[in-house]
Amino acid sequence: MPAMEDIMVDPPASGQRIDPVSYFGAPGDVELEIGCGKGGFLLRRARECPQVRLLGIEWANKYYRYAADRMARWGVDNVRIMRTDARNFVLHHLVPECLTALHVYHPDPWPKKRHHKRRLFQPDFAAVATAALKRGGRWAIQTDHADYFEWICDVMARQDDLESIPFDDPSYGVVDNRVQTNFEIKYLREGRAVYRLAYRKR
Repeated sequence: MPAMEDIMVDPPASGQRIDPVSYFGAPGDVELEIGCGKGGFLLRRARECPQVRLLGIEWANKYYRYAADRMARWGVDNVRIMRTDARNFVLHHLVPECLTALHVYHPDPWPKKRHHKRRLFQPDFAAVATAALKRGGRWAIQTDHADYFEWICDVMARQDDLESIPFDDPSYGVVDNRVQTNFEIKYLREGRAVYRLAYRKR
């Protein structure tokens, strides 16, 4: 059974490019979740697909530690969790074509106009993240913020290497259009609209 220390991994050093499979003991498919929160989606995905290696990124230290402890308590050994800035990690550390899937569920919408530059989804981020996907790799996105959804659609439409595909796909942990993150559960309970996108790299 893994300990928390086995689940938690350090961010790469400045200038270091990495293939996330190096955080695991054997080669195989790697999926990345940005903003994994308390790890609800990661845990379910890890238990349903033990052959898939899952890396979660979470900046909030409280949730980072909670998620790592959760994985250890459930005894899943195919998850690693890193506390780092996800934008910086993708832009400066991922090697090309290293991910089979990218999950981004309910990123911070930074709703005030003066804060829009802080949004995760920017043209440079989308381009590098697309390059990090393997051919045929999937990118799933979900938000409850209508304005941010329009922003995301505009950014993603510029990525010629991506084609739109259905969001609902049980083989990637989406069942009945649900990913069952804490935010999704909370927002649907509150009656909020939820907006979803999914793409495949050509």
